[in-house]
Amino acid sequence: MVPGFSPLDEELGLLPGALTPPLQAHLTRLGARLSFAEAASELWHLKGVRVSAATARRRTEADGALSAAHQEAEARRLLATAPVPPPGPAVQQVSVDGAMVPLVDGSWREVRTLAIGTVIPGRQPGTVRCADRSYFSRLADAATFTTLAAGEVHRRGVETAGMVAGVVDGAPWCQDFLDAHRPDAVRILDFPHAAQRLSDVAEAVWGSRELARTWAATQRTALRDGDPAQVLAAICALPLAEPRAAEARRVQGEVLGYLQPRLEQMRYATFRAQGLPIGSGIVESANKLVVEARL
Repeated sequence: MVPGFSPLDEELGLLPGALTPPLQAHLTRLGARLSFAEAASELWHLKGVRVSAATARRRTEADGALSAAHQEAEARRLLATAPVPPPGPAVQQVSVDGAMVPLVDGSWREVRTLAIGTVIPGRQPGTVRCADRSYFSRLADAATFTTLAAGEVHRRGVETAGMVAGVVDGAPWCQDFLDAHRPDAVRILDFPHAAQRLSDVAEAVWGSRELARTWAATQRTALRDGDPAQVLAAICALPLAEPRAAEARRVQGEVLGYLQPRLEQMRYATFRAQGLPIGSGIVESANKLVVEARL
């Protein structure tokens, strides 16, 4: 017998250390969702196995590194070999976004997330929702993220989906992502991002007065149901009176600078008539409930 080697361990598929493969899997899933101390505590309560927080961290991070390496290799293989993609759904939503998170060294970095869902009719007439949602996240620059996401894009059949709604905010890298993976995606500016600009410019003109809230609400409805060009015209026609004139003019310029180049992405009435989503909530919720909560 070779010193330090147990044939029975190999036959049973046991890992080095005290944890069996199922226990290791449980610990990794817990460590991916909770603090490492909480993961160790939950493993004890659920399975009667004691490990330290340091062990939970070491084992979880080791499994995470293996998973990330596998995903990276798969993405590069797909890009190099271009296999036939699986069939996608009739209508699909693809949304990407970034969330800033603090690291242990005190710096802040952006974690990017891809969310993909199948668009189906909503519970209320004239609405839609996303089913079969999946996610892919990485702490990486935009170009690297776009490459590494190829595996999930391929798995979900984004290339073969009948129609893809690319619902994103105004960040240029989001458009680059769609260009790389589905150039003919219908580009849609996330409606809440556009609507927030209306509140911003109204408050710059009138402050927190009821007039500002009324104007913003009216324009939000017009933007959702009507012609976005008319909403831009209403922004241009805002009264810029003293003493707020200088600040209001600055905000007005910023809002128009954000919205005008994205006019075609704000045809929400048309998108809704086509049965397409107009909000990127599937990725926004992933940022809040997964990425930010974990990191």
